[in-house]
Amino acid sequence: MKQFSFQLPTRIEFGNGVAANVGEEAKGLGGSRALVVTDPGVVSVGLLDPVVDNLKKAEIIVTVFDDVAPNPRDTSVARGAEVALSKGCDVLVALGGGSSMDTAKAIGVIQQEGGKITDYEGLGVVTKPITPLIAMPTTAGTGSEVTSWSVVTDTARSFKMSIGSPLIAARVALADPELTVELPAAVTAATGMDALTHAIEGFTARLSEPLTDSLAVSAIRLIGKNLRQAYANGRNLEARYAMMLASLLAAVAFSNSDIGGVHYMGKAISGLYDTPHGNAMAIYLPVVAEFNCIAVPEKFAVVAEALGEDVAHLSILEAAKRAPEAIRRLAQDLRMPSAADVGVRREDFPRLAKAASVSVSARSNPRVASEQDFLEMYEAAQALRELPIPAGAGA
Repeated sequence: MKQFSFQLPTRIEFGNGVAANVGEEAKGLGGSRALVVTDPGVVSVGLLDPVVDNLKKAEIIVTVFDDVAPNPRDTSVARGAEVALSKGCDVLVALGGGSSMDTAKAIGVIQQEGGKITDYEGLGVVTKPITPLIAMPTTAGTGSEVTSWSVVTDTARSFKMSIGSPLIAARVALADPELTVELPAAVTAATGMDALTHAIEGFTARLSEPLTDSLAVSAIRLIGKNLRQAYANGRNLEARYAMMLASLLAAVAFSNSDIGGVHYMGKAISGLYDTPHGNAMAIYLPVVAEFNCIAVPEKFAVVAEALGEDVAHLSILEAAKRAPEAIRRLAQDLRMPSAADVGVRREDFPRLAKAASVSVSARSNPRVASEQDFLEMYEAAQALRELPIPAGAGA
């Protein structure tokens, strides 16, 4: 019988309209000067102003740092930390996708610890709780609002490094599905595939356990039933609600379990080419699922069924092999770009395979994967039929 531990340092407030509580929450954390960490896209669709207004109504002095790009960089973290320190900010509000939330976590580390964010790479290097953080996701995918990880690109190495500790988790997550309504279809697709990857990898990782399994399978079912609808009609509030919930469940699952080969491969190409994370997940999820499914066929059979496959009369292995097929069809329906579309080059495969094989979570993939295995999976993904890049896919 497996022993396991489960930790969730973040209090979750979930539902339509909870974003309006941000001022009250900041005040409750003892805040008087807030740094709102966001990106230009969030500002352009009008999501920032209500947050600033709510903070000001609670008598919080507000400074906005909106210099966050996809795949957040150590340079942005340094600039944000400088602003936070110069303004004496005692509470952080992250408004945006994973990039904004990961940047805010990293800013909080520098505020409390000093130095450069590259000093804190790895698990358990952070020694002090970060500045109190309220996370407000505007995408349904990354789940960073409830994880104890921040992923930041080390620009000197062109490498996406991970900082992991319960001390960097948000104090409060305000998960409001209404914040995702203005999300473009291509970003809805990419972040939804990210959530699906979290759920599948959290479910199949070697460190999975009963609580994470339950959460992950629930997330897979919600995504299978709702991602296409949210992509096709962003105003479908039921689908948006379901996808925000799925993202949250998947994130809680993988943060207490682990990730796997899809993330190793995706982080390698994002570090080298600055590929949006969700696109990278969609590209490599089918080939890694195909590679892994013989290691834990009973779990991939559940994945296939949760994604809507009729597996009732199939053997466990036959059912398991339906999972990669279901994932590929979903990616095609969402018009996700291919590896070639995002600029992955065959001449870089050796470098990418090496980077993937030395991931901090390499022990957790359900099937042992060598550098050669990753090389072959990069080749398999590159050989897939190229799909057109939808408008705005790089967002």
